[in-house]
Amino acid sequence: MLVNLGDITTERSDHANTTVWVAEVLRSRIAAGELPPGTKLSEQQLAASMQVSRNTLREAFTMLSIESVVTRFPHRGVFVSAPDAAAVREIYRVRRMLEPAAVLWGAELDLERLEAVIAQARNAKARGDVAEMAAANQAFHESLIAMSGSLQLQQMMGRVLAEMRLVFHAMSAQPDFHTRYVEENAGLVELLRNGRRAEAADVLRGYLDAAEAELLEHLGA
Repeated sequence: MLVNLGDITTERSDHANTTVWVAEVLRSRIAAGELPPGTKLSEQQLAASMQVSRNTLREAFTMLSIESVVTRFPHRGVFVSAPDAAAVREIYRVRRMLEPAAVLWGAELDLERLEAVIAQARNAKARGDVAEMAAANQAFHESLIAMSGSLQLQQMMGRVLAEMRLVFHAMSAQPDFHTRYVEENAGLVELLRNGRRAEAADVLRGYLDAAEAELLEHLGA
């Protein structure tokens, strides 16, 4: 599938590394659900929109390929990846290491930010907007990692969430997958509000185990 990517409006400002900037823009669009699995990334269109050389774009594609966010097919081009069961297992292996640790030891607890995401998710749930629920779920887990105060961990989580968004597309016909986690996320916030971090970390680990199992079952693993 080749889609019209439109103009890239993300501010480039004075980013020191153009290749990294290009990869960040594409990764963020994938994480936002704007580029679904199977989307063909046109070199010509993207190079023109982002005002970069094709060589720079290819270097960015290589970075994203290493992250399993895009896949290059000889003589066909570069496409947004469609994660398989092995990718799901790796995503959740990483998430189980990062997220409970951030909940348990993170120094920058921002309950206001977490509660705003929960409100967004509940609003989407009331409207039956699956895509918005998925986006809110992404934002919630991004906010958990932000508790670590580590820029490097947040950048790592950004890569994981970009791939996670691609996994969510496999569940687009299963709205209940996202619906149940709206209140589970709210429960985690309540535990954090009451200072019960260890319990929240344990609950989160079980939550991630259950989500992984459901995804793998759906993929027929």
